[in-house]
Amino acid sequence: MPVRQYPLGCLPSRFRRSRVLIVGCGDIGLRAARLLARGSRVLALSASPERRQALRAAGVVPLAGNLDDAASLARLAGLATRVLHLAPPAPRGRRDARTRALVQALRRRGALQALVYISTTGVYGDCAGAVVTEVRTPAPASDRAWRRLDAETTLRAWGRQTGRVSLLRVPGIYAPDRRGVTPRERVAQASPTLRPEDDVFINHIHADDLARACVRALWQGGAQRIYHVADDSGLRMGEYLDLVAELYGLARVPRVERAQAARQLPASLLDFLSQSRRLDTRRMRGELGLLLRYPTVRDGLQADAAAQRG
Repeated sequence: MPVRQYPLGCLPSRFRRSRVLIVGCGDIGLRAARLLARGSRVLALSASPERRQALRAAGVVPLAGNLDDAASLARLAGLATRVLHLAPPAPRGRRDARTRALVQALRRRGALQALVYISTTGVYGDCAGAVVTEVRTPAPASDRAWRRLDAETTLRAWGRQTGRVSLLRVPGIYAPDRRGVTPRERVAQASPTLRPEDDVFINHIHADDLARACVRALWQGGAQRIYHVADDSGLRMGEYLDLVAELYGLARVPRVERAQAARQLPASLLDFLSQSRRLDTRRMRGELGLLLRYPTVRDGLQADAAAQRG
């Protein structure tokens, strides 16, 4: 007898559990997968055979597929009950064709209950240090931010037709064990930052807290709702780097005026230092009910710094 004819309570357990598909299962995806594994079957889209082996080792079921190859996504329709979309757009242009391909693949209605997308607070552009809420009109200042905003627009339109989409706008992600340049390594490089009179407000979120926010939003996020996911540090860039230097017992990085920074720093960092804003996170706390494990950068780095000094 076909499975659909059984009452839900009589289905095998593998069909009663939520099936969560992670698209773009890197560092944050794996952190979220560890949380989801307690009560869900976790699947992840992967274009890399080598990556699939690592996913299996983490208890995640890998699915072969590539967002740049729409035909490879055909099997996704109706496969998952919830989707966590962490994949970045392609590196060029102002539109996100990858998200459009994913939406097309998830075209079957009925099975999907929620989709959560990780976007960037860079969609706001420079806010001159103002406190920013989720209703502020975006003003992207880079193609990268335009691509993220395009993905948001695509997903919200699709969500209005098919179900619940929640968008998490995220600032700088950090963790002592995160791949790439860690806070300690950034200060150890002694690359300069702006002097206090030119400095900008920045925002952070610990990788573990972001993973928790992703999982919470999959079940509790509002339909077509935007949430800021950030901590309460409220620091300027120089203050943040001074804090890292203090915690790890390193020399403070030099401070320079903006004109000198333009000659010394790479374009990607200059773009980051041209935007200043502070994020209002009341929706995250009130609607998602998320209490951060690391409410400030000091909380997030202190234990690791002490261990390294020891």
